[in-house]
Amino acid sequence: MKKKICIVQSIYNEDITEKLCSGASKTLKAWRVKHSIEKVSGAFEIPVMIARLAKKYDGFIAVGCIIKGKTANFDLISNAITNGIMQISINEKKPIGNGIITSFNKEQCLERLDKGKEAAIAVINVLKIKNPNNLEERFPEPK
Repeated sequence: MKKKICIVQSIYNEDITEKLCSGASKTLKAWRVKHSIEKVSGAFEIPVMIARLAKKYDGFIAVGCIIKGKTANFDLISNAITNGIMQISINEKKPIGNGIITSFNKEQCLERLDKGKEAAIAVINVLKIKNPNNLEERFPEPK
């Protein structure tokens, strides 16, 4: 049976999240993994969207970008999202690749744009999806 993966993308800081989503999508396409993209307003909405879609997909990739401001909101939101994603993953027994960047400024985000691709590879590995090019690599990279 072919695996289906859903990328859940926050559109807040969309200039960053669009690149994260693109990296994840390109990786899944290279591996010939069927996938779709669902967009949500902000990173805080990612866990609820994943929970809502949990029965439809074999795995998920969460992509978002949270940049620290002048309040404690950054820490609260980051922790809530991470805990929510982990709880859903455990309860549903499905991998969720965490491609949500948390940083102190936009420059740090721009240095971490591979997080979407890395999250896709993590989900591919957990689902044990075979490399379409028959490469035997732990952290696969189709040519």
